[in-house]
Amino acid sequence: MSDHIHDESCDHEHDDDIFIVTDKDGVEHEMVMVYTFEAENQPYAVLLDRNDPEADGVIFRIEEEDEDAYLASIEDEEEWDRVVKIYNQIVEEQESE
Repeated sequence: MSDHIHDESCDHEHDDDIFIVTDKDGVEHEMVMVYTFEAENQPYAVLLDRNDPEADGVIFRIEEEDEDAYLASIEDEEEWDRVVKIYNQIVEEQESE
C-alpha cells in the first residue's frame, strides 16, 4: 500500500491503479487510486476522478475475499466520519513534514 499522497506535484503515471466507478446517477468515472491507508485494521483507498483532478477524492473500503480485493462504498455514517477524520490527520501530518 502506498504512503504517497498524490497531488498536482506528482509527476508519474498510475495506469495500474485505474478503476471504473459508477456514481449514484449511473454515470461511469475513471478513477485513479492515489493513496491507501488503514483505520482500525481495515484498509481504505482514496480515488480521484482521472478526468477531473480538481474534484474531491473519494474514499472506499478495501474488501478482500480469498485472494481477490475489491472496493466497497462506505455506507455507515459513523465509519465514514471516523475514516475521514483519520485520513485528514494523515494529510496534516504529511503536510507538516
